[in-house]
Amino acid sequence: MASSAIYGGTYNLFAVTMKRMGIEFTFVDPDCPEDELNAAFKPNTKALFGETIANPALTVLDIEKFARAAHAHGVPLIVDNTFATPALCRPFQWGVDIVTHSTTKYLDGHAATVGGAIVDSGSFDWNAHADKYPGLTTPDDSYHGVTYTERFGQGGAYITKAVVQLMRDFGSTPAPMNAWLLGMGIETLPLRMAKHCENAQAVAEWLQKHEKVAWVRYAGLPGDKYYELARKYLPNGCCGVVSFGVKGGRAAAERFMAGLKLASIATHVADAKTCVLHPASATHRQMNDAELAAAGVSPDLVRFSVGLEDVNDLIADLSQALELV
Repeated sequence: MASSAIYGGTYNLFAVTMKRMGIEFTFVDPDCPEDELNAAFKPNTKALFGETIANPALTVLDIEKFARAAHAHGVPLIVDNTFATPALCRPFQWGVDIVTHSTTKYLDGHAATVGGAIVDSGSFDWNAHADKYPGLTTPDDSYHGVTYTERFGQGGAYITKAVVQLMRDFGSTPAPMNAWLLGMGIETLPLRMAKHCENAQAVAEWLQKHEKVAWVRYAGLPGDKYYELARKYLPNGCCGVVSFGVKGGRAAAERFMAGLKLASIATHVADAKTCVLHPASATHRQMNDAELAAAGVSPDLVRFSVGLEDVNDLIADLSQALELV
């Protein structure tokens, strides 16, 4: 089961690719009441998934609500913490069992590598729900007949299986140079995230006052729907991504983007360089109108990933591009 407000590529993986493999997902509105969230679970539900800050809807997940629901139904909560990073949010503190990252984004921070990470808290008791997770609680013929929960315990069973069987079989292993570059990027993560947040806050406040901007979504803005959740889960900042709508809809958004000079039109996001994208015609183009609405992606939505440039230069670029609309 997964939040409906997630990255388009992840949605496609869950709704199409994994469905062809016999794995089906139920999608739920992340803002739904807790009773509605609990009602969405099925007897065969194996996990609950969400994004700390959804890409590009910028929904802030109520992590504790999702953790309560997951644990009440005997499944782990998995959270993608790519946009928040460990510098802004520590999901384990709020009951998350497994954290994932696209390390391609802020963790690297310079568009130098492609990669991903899984971080296991070791807190979920697989043996307490052994019938749901036979891959961990029964002998694995592909690895000397080991039972992971017996051999590696609650704290090591899941991540050990991921390494010794799944990485081995699927080949999802970073090249040494990619790992080294990622390590270099992580060294400056707290400094970079502070600047991303500072720039994004200034950009969001400026956009909010512009006559050609229909709306702005950034959880650091007082009055934003997720402002209070952000104060709870993201007290040090809300990442560097701002979503907004240009008055005039899709066509106006495309004219605005074409007029930018400093910001680059790119699918990439969460980088030292400012990038901009129109998700409805790019990362989320495989979704129909109803799916787009559930994901929080309107036709006029522009995703503006604020980089580390001088914020006055960024605002000047936004200003001249909006004048062209």
